[in-house]
Amino acid sequence: MAGGTSDAIVVVGGGVVGLTTAVVLAERGHRVRVWTRDAVQATTSAVAGALWWPYRIEPMALARTWALRSLEVYEELAAGSGASGVRMVEGVLGDTRFDEVDGWLAGRVPGLRAATAEEYAGTGVRARLPLIDMPAHLPWLRDRFTAAGGVVEARTVSSLGEADAPVVVNCTGLAARELVPDPAVRAVRGQLVVVDNPGLDTWLVSSDAAGEHAYMFPQPGGLVLGGTSEEDAWSLEPDPVTAEAIVRRCAALRPEIAGARVLEHRVGLRPVRDAVRLDRERLPDGRVLVHNYGHGGAGVTVAWGCAEEAARLASV
Repeated sequence: MAGGTSDAIVVVGGGVVGLTTAVVLAERGHRVRVWTRDAVQATTSAVAGALWWPYRIEPMALARTWALRSLEVYEELAAGSGASGVRMVEGVLGDTRFDEVDGWLAGRVPGLRAATAEEYAGTGVRARLPLIDMPAHLPWLRDRFTAAGGVVEARTVSSLGEADAPVVVNCTGLAARELVPDPAVRAVRGQLVVVDNPGLDTWLVSSDAAGEHAYMFPQPGGLVLGGTSEEDAWSLEPDPVTAEAIVRRCAALRPEIAGARVLEHRVGLRPVRDAVRLDRERLPDGRVLVHNYGHGGAGVTVAWGCAEEAARLASV
């Protein structure tokens, strides 16, 4: 970036990718403003489960690199005070063979092994992975950003050209479809149900015979049950029939869930793209535009790895 770290940067987008990118930039000495349409609790990221795992993201080779860097950060955060909302939690990735994951996770996840028959009635992998409580993590990111001198501004953007800075970082997720514009970005709808936790302290990811998702994540605010993956569906309204099916699939795996009191329904739209867009371009007026969007269902998983790459692109 011409002029060094004193030049201002505007990060457009206040979800987990935008805030993490802003944190990295601010802590490297840049003057950074985040423009966000929504408060952190109203972003798509706030709806996430959110287990560290590269789901619905391409290209997978790069995604794994970004994910492993993010894993390092989350492990450090989990060892801290707990304010970040990150914990290391045991669980089972169902319908997954050990040899499918050992190649890229070998040595990075202590205790990674095939699940026993008592742990999962099928082929699965047992692992201790980061589980992030997004209602805690997003405000923590925002506060870390402002502590580094950053400024968050509530702003609805109709064009990336509105950003009045030498460098603009586009972390707008699904909104990039209209703002860039980039028709390759599409919505994949996810619906969740939060219930009273009947005592589960491990997570589980699986699917039923029809291929429908079934997963459960024990979070401080309740047991998060999922889920759906509805292509090109844009409704943010919870569907009662879908919610009942989610609970039914999860109760088939963990019978104690049946009858648990429903606390909340959540719907989010994953910003899926054939490949994450993480690159830079120079605008006709000489400014630099860095794109960091299209992370599908893995925004939390790759946030720190992608943020560091975006920061590098913003600084060259």
